[in-house]
Amino acid sequence: MVFQQSNLAVILFLVVIALVVGLSCTLIRRSSSPAGYFVASGSVHWGVNGISFVGDYLSAASFLGVGGMIAVAGFDGFLYSIGFLSGWIVLLLLLAEPVRRLGHFTFTDALDAYFQSRGLRFAAAISTLIISIFYLIPQMVGAGALMMPLLGVPHYVGVLMLGTVVTIIVATSGMVSTTYVQCVKGGLLLVISLVLVYAVLERGFIMDGTVIVPTTTVQSGDAVGSKFNHSGSLDPLKYLQLFYAGDIYQLRQKGGGEVSPDFERKKAGAEIMRSGGLFQLGSGHWRDRIDFISLMLGLICGTAALPHILIRYYTVSSNVAARKSSIVAICGIALFYVLSLYIGLGAMTSGTVNLGDSNMAVPLLAKSLGVVFFAVVSAVAFSAVLGTVSGLIIASSGAVAHDIMDRVLGMKMTAMEKVVAGRIAAIVIGCIAIYLGLVFEGMNVSYLAGWAFAIAASANLPALLLALFWRRTTSQGVVAAIFSGLLVSLVLILVSPEMYVRYGYAATQAPIHLNHPAIIAMPISLLAAIVVSLRTTGLTQR
Repeated sequence: MVFQQSNLAVILFLVVIALVVGLSCTLIRRSSSPAGYFVASGSVHWGVNGISFVGDYLSAASFLGVGGMIAVAGFDGFLYSIGFLSGWIVLLLLLAEPVRRLGHFTFTDALDAYFQSRGLRFAAAISTLIISIFYLIPQMVGAGALMMPLLGVPHYVGVLMLGTVVTIIVATSGMVSTTYVQCVKGGLLLVISLVLVYAVLERGFIMDGTVIVPTTTVQSGDAVGSKFNHSGSLDPLKYLQLFYAGDIYQLRQKGGGEVSPDFERKKAGAEIMRSGGLFQLGSGHWRDRIDFISLMLGLICGTAALPHILIRYYTVSSNVAARKSSIVAICGIALFYVLSLYIGLGAMTSGTVNLGDSNMAVPLLAKSLGVVFFAVVSAVAFSAVLGTVSGLIIASSGAVAHDIMDRVLGMKMTAMEKVVAGRIAAIVIGCIAIYLGLVFEGMNVSYLAGWAFAIAASANLPALLLALFWRRTTSQGVVAAIFSGLLVSLVLILVSPEMYVRYGYAATQAPIHLNHPAIIAMPISLLAAIVVSLRTTGLTQR
């Protein structure tokens, strides 16, 4: 698709970059100590921290991915919003205060508070790195997709630009600048979403049979067709027929096995908001329903165990402040996801969906409303990606410098040396994120984020709950929970139908027809922790 660049959008984009980098350079003095670099010295106001939670959590997967899924799949896309939000209730009721009370710099601190075990710290640090890297992938993919209409540059240039800017932010000021970047971004995201919804409602939902023309045709059985679909669980041709001939679109097929790139409206009104666009819950195979349950389980439980979210509780001064921060975050995130429903429907009904890349639905909707909308939405979308990536990299650098180098390897470092180690780790992790953002180009960012949530739910949550609330838990049991959850979830992802399509095979050849591993990996992790803890009781029991 060819986009006409907007000078205003480019200017706003450059202003955002200049402000963020300038803020990082200004605050560098406040990150000279480990406490300042990793957790902003615990001096952040609970209100600021609550909005920063919003900015940290509402990533490209939310702003670009959820809106895009609703635009192309209707109600089923909105189910992602429900899963993303519900986990905050678990976080508020069960984990916010215990994690804040027991930890200092990283998620590992709280997990190891009762055990003081090097093996446990190593396992938790590895888990933090893997989860953070998996969650970095959709952010980088979203950045690449966003830069194409904004600056007219290829996907890889956008990924490189984001990686460079965010590495500068984290490597200079750490959590201090990250907090304020996320706070500003969270506020802007809510405001622009409200304005965008108002503009959509003012114009009205258009249900007039508008034809949507994607830029690429897909040959039957061609593996590259996976970039058009959600999960790749079927042959690309069949999947397109199922996906867009469901409740929303009707596919017109030409002869010779070629799929026409022309799609037209089939249904309108309330029928759009029935399930079937993604999950086939009513008429699909029982495996489809199990996969959906697994997805929701991963999203809900994974939210409560994301390391970059948990460490934000260390940036406030008390347990009461941690609880207030969570309440502010829940209110802000809930408001956004309600607004995302209207934004996605607005994109669907106005014919601004690029079926070749569903991540572009929201920017294209803004473009249809005028150049000013497009400029502002693009700048806010970039800041959304920027804030989340910053949080992920700071969590990863803490796992490397504080957990592995200091506590596991026992390296004797001064406070300044630990900060330097964290900055070097941030640069390395930023480079890894850039590479993975290039590899997974074209996949829906909400779908990719689901993997990170599933890994967090499988590896971290069982370990954290048992360590905090079951007195017979041992450090060996916690380690067993983490590694079994990591191993099983990663293996299931690698042999999933979606990855088989990425390998160039038919999705039906995958040995397990589940794209979301939590429903299998979580019970295995929990069982491993209980069995090992019972067999090692008395060794390193709490």
